[in-house]
Amino acid sequence: MVSHVHEKDQSHSITASTVSEVKSKCVVCLGNNGCRTVHARTKLMNILIEKGKPQEAHSIFNSLTEEGHKPTVVTYTTLVSALAQQKRYKSITSLISKVEENGMKPDSILFNAMINAFSESGNVKEAMKIFQKMKKSGCKPTTSTFNTLMKGYGNIGKADESSKLLELMLQDENVQPNNILIRAWCNKKNIKEVWNVLYRMVASGMYPDVVTYNTIARAYAQTRETYRAEQMILEMQNSKVAPNERTCGIIVTGYCKEGNMMETLRFVYRMKELGVQPNLVVFNSLIKGFLDVTDTDGVDEVAFDASHNDKRLGLMDKCQEIFDDMVKADIEPDGYAFSILAKGYVRAGEPGEAESLLDSMSKFGVHPNVVIFTTIISGWCTAGKMEHAARVYEKMCEIGVSPNLTTYETLIWGYGEAKQPWKAEELLQVMEEKGISAEKSTMLLVADAWRAIGFLSEASRIVKNVDRGVASNNTDEIPAESLEKVYKKQNLTAAYSNVLQIPGVAMPDQNGSSATKAIIQMVLKKYDSSSVFLAQASVFGVQPAIIWQNQLTRRDRMHGQFHHWTFGNADDSKAKL
Repeated sequence: MVSHVHEKDQSHSITASTVSEVKSKCVVCLGNNGCRTVHARTKLMNILIEKGKPQEAHSIFNSLTEEGHKPTVVTYTTLVSALAQQKRYKSITSLISKVEENGMKPDSILFNAMINAFSESGNVKEAMKIFQKMKKSGCKPTTSTFNTLMKGYGNIGKADESSKLLELMLQDENVQPNNILIRAWCNKKNIKEVWNVLYRMVASGMYPDVVTYNTIARAYAQTRETYRAEQMILEMQNSKVAPNERTCGIIVTGYCKEGNMMETLRFVYRMKELGVQPNLVVFNSLIKGFLDVTDTDGVDEVAFDASHNDKRLGLMDKCQEIFDDMVKADIEPDGYAFSILAKGYVRAGEPGEAESLLDSMSKFGVHPNVVIFTTIISGWCTAGKMEHAARVYEKMCEIGVSPNLTTYETLIWGYGEAKQPWKAEELLQVMEEKGISAEKSTMLLVADAWRAIGFLSEASRIVKNVDRGVASNNTDEIPAESLEKVYKKQNLTAAYSNVLQIPGVAMPDQNGSSATKAIIQMVLKKYDSSSVFLAQASVFGVQPAIIWQNQLTRRDRMHGQFHHWTFGNADDSKAKL
């Protein structure tokens, strides 16, 4: 039961108002001729409630009675909404008697508003008490009354109680149940009871609509029985209910989530027979389905015949083909479609193709967000081409898309894989200037970067800062001798010299391949479909390239050779060695 703050004060204010109502001084109100002041104040209460100011609406109600006006039933109904928003439910229960004391009769709208308030709060027991008062007062329950109660029971997981209400509804020929009870049983994944309810509705002369069938289709798809959702189309046609885009979208998405791409494509072709044109949801589901599919044998049959190493690239060819078909059908892709493609190209080891999508997005007027930029950056990091990752980062900042923690952690991990821990640590300062706090995971990535080239003392320095809760964001604190050791290590390790001389190319690592897969899957998983629509861009004026260049210029004064090794070409480095 929800606790109610200031409940006594609220009840007192209503009681005081009621006294004023009895001693109404307004001649118009006493004559029940429709007072303009009451009408205007009631309208104002509704406006305040819509603006999320229920307390002010309540004050307006009190001012009415204090000035000697008599609120109408409509005014009391509006007051119910104000009290419900304030979670002052105890005050609601006394309103019926107050209305009656003032010589008015509560109508079904007032009763339904009270029932809805308690149902939404989860107190269906109190809602049923109002329902009984409603019937006892001679006010006939409406379709809305029953649907609200059934929704309340459904919300608290008591669909069986909703079924009892259905029986009452079916006894009244003027009341038409909708899909609330169907949805309640679907949420409990009790499909058998869903059909029982549906058959009882049909037997009483009430027929399901497309929303009813779509609700059931979604339940089948959620239980990985999408084929049953498709079979239901025949029953829909027999009932003269035509499947719509939503019906087909549910089935396509269901097959894709099951990894059954053969059935997905078959059904997409069937959509034409049903008279339904594939929409953006269907195309996006298809693209994502091919990327997420795990049944590679099935994919080969549907899409192409490719070697094991080229299967992912072949999948992207298929995805691009679907994307092109979508454009040809005059369906404009959205940010989600581009994000899916970018993730696919990164998985296929083609970050360049992923980056090229940024140009395509501008042609369609779609603004890239932090999700797609971070996905592309992760692709370049995985490929070991950190200069490309840095370029994408700079472009991201230039167009006003603000990097987030995942963006920076991806870059830090990339520099760690590329054996450039000093650059990984420099990013901590960039983060600080951007107003993004480094977390423990961020600092441990920096420590891992130092550890990867054998500098355990530097890794220990970072870890100690983590333990103290201090982020080492000042890159000038990196000991000069540490940088000199890196340079010496380069000269001493002939086998790795070529790798170290080329910026952004990672040193071979026995565990590198699995580590790469782990981090890229982490980034891609973080930016899966459920988060795409929530990513938003904002403007930052800091130019990261300038920060990095300034830091490197300062260090160049002390370590000229080190600067040349980092930014010089491979041939020059070989000549020096």
